[in-house]
Amino acid sequence: MTDQPYTVFTLPNGLRTVCWHTDGLVSYIGIAVNAGSRDEDSCHYGLAHFVEHTIFKGTAKRRSWQVSNRMEAVGGELNAYTSKEETMVYTNAPTGYEERAVELLADLISSSVFPPDEIDREREVVIEEINSYLDSPSDSVYDEFEELAYAGSGLAHNILGDAASVRGLTGADCREFIDSFYTPAEMVAYCCSPLDPDKIRKLMERHFGSLHFADTPRRRVAPPAMSPFELRRDRGNHQANTIIGARVFGRRDPRRFALFLLNNYLGGPCMNSRLNRELREKRGYVYTVDSSVSLMSDSGLWLVYFGCDPSAVGKCRRIVFNELDRLAQSAMSESALEKIKRQYCGQLLVSSDHRENRAMALAKSLLYYGDICDIASTAEAIRTVTPAQFREVAELLAPSACGSLTLV
Repeated sequence: MTDQPYTVFTLPNGLRTVCWHTDGLVSYIGIAVNAGSRDEDSCHYGLAHFVEHTIFKGTAKRRSWQVSNRMEAVGGELNAYTSKEETMVYTNAPTGYEERAVELLADLISSSVFPPDEIDREREVVIEEINSYLDSPSDSVYDEFEELAYAGSGLAHNILGDAASVRGLTGADCREFIDSFYTPAEMVAYCCSPLDPDKIRKLMERHFGSLHFADTPRRRVAPPAMSPFELRRDRGNHQANTIIGARVFGRRDPRRFALFLLNNYLGGPCMNSRLNRELREKRGYVYTVDSSVSLMSDSGLWLVYFGCDPSAVGKCRRIVFNELDRLAQSAMSESALEKIKRQYCGQLLVSSDHRENRAMALAKSLLYYGDICDIASTAEAIRTVTPAQFREVAELLAPSACGSLTLV
């Protein structure tokens, strides 16, 4: 829990809303949906992402241009994104246009009609997005690794789908996906605004209170265990793009805080990350190296990415594995771990300056944990991590548990 200025309320239909009362000149309002590419069936790969694109193409009372112009006319924006397990539809605008944003979001979710001509045009746009993505091996290597790591589950396939699957999607498919998964109990609204939370509640009741899609039972099945692998795929690239990674636990596991710390220490965004020093600063093998954590409801991945000359892949792999072995075989000292904690907590504080991302994080926290896990509570949890807990998560990333994929 937190004593920060957040107000949470639930409408009678089950829709939860988190209000962050601020003094900013810009308001951020959006809807987080517990639905993504994992929830598609095998006949509709790419559907969650396609809905994200086409939900803006017209409602029962607005044409496509009227939807896009609604927020832009006052200097704001309307956007969306899709991941494996979530979709976010969100707006920003100068303070004072909160009702305009809430009404538009409700109209999109309840009344999008997916006109056939608009669907056909947007289908080609999405296929171009797929093609451009495939032209970027530093991006596509992540998807290909996930296909291997999550083989046999709904987490394996690409969020975008492929050209063939997208060509088969229809407006009826889009509407059915929304009706099935954009249900009040599986959504959280957020509002970061100077507007009084009681007024936000009234706006939400006015525009979302009549939303009553029936809840669809979840069909998510935990992915089978990952078998270690080492693969190289030749694509004619001048650079080798490599992912090394291991399967880990889901997002509710208390060990996640130790994993966040370890990830930041090894390959976080700062120049002093261990792998950046070893691979780039000391040896000049790579231009880019970073690590990341991607936690799902029942599983997760820890990944290291580096791009280098094909002749240096083996050397880089050995350095990564040596670092993982070192962390797994001996506990870090209290003093060294305190330095890692101090850096991570400082980064959390700096990141809090981006209010839109922070507002989205509040909504996702309520969606996934049923509570507000803000920066203060996360920092508190980070400070309690012990050397033994740090070593425990390092042992999960031992080379013997990792997969490795290189696109050349």
